[in-house]
Amino acid sequence: MSLTDKLKKEKVGVTATSEHIEKMEFRAKDWWKYLISLCLLIIYLFPFYIIINVSLKSFQDTTSRIQFPSPIYWENFNKVISSGEIFTGIRNCLIITVFVLLVEIVLGCMAAYGLARNQSKLNEVVRSLIMSVMMITPLTILVGVYSTMSNIHATSTYWGMVLVLSAFGLPLVIFLYTNFIASIPVALDEAAAIDGASNLQIFFKIILPQLKTVTVTVIILQGVSVWNEYTYAYYFLQKTEMRTITLVIKTFFSAVSNDYGSAAATAVIGMLPLIVVYLFLQKYFIQGQVDSAIKS
Repeated sequence: MSLTDKLKKEKVGVTATSEHIEKMEFRAKDWWKYLISLCLLIIYLFPFYIIINVSLKSFQDTTSRIQFPSPIYWENFNKVISSGEIFTGIRNCLIITVFVLLVEIVLGCMAAYGLARNQSKLNEVVRSLIMSVMMITPLTILVGVYSTMSNIHATSTYWGMVLVLSAFGLPLVIFLYTNFIASIPVALDEAAAIDGASNLQIFFKIILPQLKTVTVTVIILQGVSVWNEYTYAYYFLQKTEMRTITLVIKTFFSAVSNDYGSAAATAVIGMLPLIVVYLFLQKYFIQGQVDSAIKS
């Protein structure tokens, strides 16, 4: 090796070392960010710790909910699983959630395509109306909705719950899809139209394949909302076999006594499907949030 090569190699080594030192100094300056992140993580995980802690305590255990149980009491989970109500609740939640998501995704993205591509005064009015509907709290119109659904015999039915929850969730879904589709170049539509593609072909072959990340965002946001629905489920699903997870949890509370351990165990089991789904979709969910922030 020549002297010139040795000098170049040493120069590269010194440069790499200096860059490494600069990165270490940069990270050292950001210690407060890690501290804040750690505090936020503790705040977010604290409720999960409490509910898991309560689920592992017996009914006679009167110690603080923060204190870890000793010994661990597994009978709450045995009681919930042996009764079978938790599996009925998971089944009902799964059916309602899947169909609500299907309705919202299919209708939401197709409606958003028309709103995003056709720039007219009528579309602006429709978009404003959709945004205004998002401002209405579902609880304020509960009486009118229940009266209407009762007249058409939609209470204690899957399709009734799917119809109501889809109606409440569609404005947000349309809003998300509209912003995302508006960022897709119109030139793609025009090129496909020149090749002889119809509007439906353009939507299904050009637009729809690009909606994967925002669709995952819709699945997680709306799926969690529907899965945890309580108010409308309480009034609409009056039959025992139609109870969802939240209604099963309610059965452990009465005017006489409250079984916090069994209720917590039911909640822990009810959270597992959501956690599993999120773990599989988190990569697309994070990417969808980034894309929405950039493109909006």
